[in-house]
Amino acid sequence: MPDRDMVFANRYLRPLAPWLDRPAYWSWNRRKVALAFAVGLFSGLMPGPTQMLAAALLALVLRVNLPVALATTLYTNPFTYLPLYWLAYEYGRFLLDVNGAESMSTPPPELHNLDFASWLHAFILWCQSLGLPLLLGVPALGLTLAVTGYLLVRLAWRAYLVFQLKKRRRKRGSH
Repeated sequence: MPDRDMVFANRYLRPLAPWLDRPAYWSWNRRKVALAFAVGLFSGLMPGPTQMLAAALLALVLRVNLPVALATTLYTNPFTYLPLYWLAYEYGRFLLDVNGAESMSTPPPELHNLDFASWLHAFILWCQSLGLPLLLGVPALGLTLAVTGYLLVRLAWRAYLVFQLKKRRRKRGSH
């Protein structure tokens, strides 16, 4: 992870130093890192190029570790994006209690045998059938991943500290 001196050495980021040069954005304590990880997991599901921007803005507002929040968004990439959005769609369907044969694999309406107005109407209906589960599923999955990530980081950090404490006690007891 880059430290703040390294970041502000960049000529493009140097003008942002007055806003970003706050200890909270670079601190490595259990709460700040866990919350930054959650911010990154939530923001990672944002569409396309808005992920890092959303993570940065949320990190600044919540005053959490900025590099961790930005780096955590990288779990979404061209290989994971489609499976995650399919999972979000199915999660949305589950939350809406939508049952039946409709699924994301439902093909859009065919253009032939329909005039343009009829096809457009059928296409809008098809998008609406997919849209609401996806519209609900993406933020719901983001929140679920964020809460789970937050708890796992806190748990892992605590386990590490307990392990180190036991190791130190054993070392002290052997002398």
